Amino acid sequence: MFQIFGFYKFKRLYNLEILKKKFQSYLLNNDIRGTIIFSKEGINGNISGKRNNILKIKKLLKKICKIKNFDSENNSESNFQPFHKGKVKIKKEVVPIGNLLLKANKLNNSVEPKEWNKLLKQKDIKIIDVRKPFEFDVGTFKGSENSNVSNFRDFPKYLKKFDKKNKIAMFCTGGIRCEKASFYLKKKGFDNVFQLKGGILNYLKKISKKESLWKGECFVFDNRISLKHKLKTGTFSMCGGCRKPVSINERKSKKYLEGIHCPRCHDKLTLFQKKRFAMRQKQILQLKKTGKKYPYQKEYY
Repeated sequence: MFQIFGFYKFKRLYNLEILKKKFQSYLLNNDIRGTIIFSKEGINGNISGKRNNILKIKKLLKKICKIKNFDSENNSESNFQPFHKGKVKIKKEVVPIGNLLLKANKLNNSVEPKEWNKLLKQKDIKIIDVRKPFEFDVGTFKGSENSNVSNFRDFPKYLKKFDKKNKIAMFCTGGIRCEKASFYLKKKGFDNVFQLKGGILNYLKKISKKESLWKGECFVFDNRISLKHKLKTGTFSMCGGCRKPVSINERKSKKYLEGIHCPRCHDKLTLFQKKRFAMRQKQILQLKKTGKKYPYQKEYY
């Protein structure tokens, strides 16, 4: 069984190259996969490995980065390794919105899952799903609207449509995108902004399906593709052509062909692309029979 640990912390960090080198080596030596991002404004990560190794790297991150507690963390399990490899990156911002947080003060606007249900039922609330459109299509909260931006850096343009008097409830997968957007709105003079604590993953883990206001599944950027309540692996697979999630119904379509295309991209791909993807899928299946893996395989379970 593999432990998946998602986390972030807004905190001024220094010596980023040293941090990258140290933790890249640690991931490799302890068979931990996933991604850790270091920035001057903090740290963000989603990693997976055996339980003891995840506990060790968690303690090491806190010690070296001088972190008492992460701003948010999510823990789940998988019976297969959900990431392809382990990597450490350095970025200008942990979440790009064009506003570096070097003096991040807590806003105290996080709402626990049970209180979130009450908040969403208020008539005057604006519910915003800050994730990308294809994530929104996999699942979202009833009554929410999507920003419809593929790059989070463009999110501020979408926010211009709201009045400072609006009561806004935002949510994302693990909370970090909402955290950054909340700081942005606060700076612009918005006072009634709320965010789901720990994001969708925390909600699905703590709220039963019977009490839930969530509709669908939650897309995740790893081999599990999507998660359901109690963070159980969902029903979506990944298209080999456009690399977007594919539902059970979409896989029944005549425009779906495993590893090659789905209804979303069937009419957009060129004949050359379809032939290339078909050849790749053939090689993947041939190697599977021998117990080997295609060298550039991006397989999702």
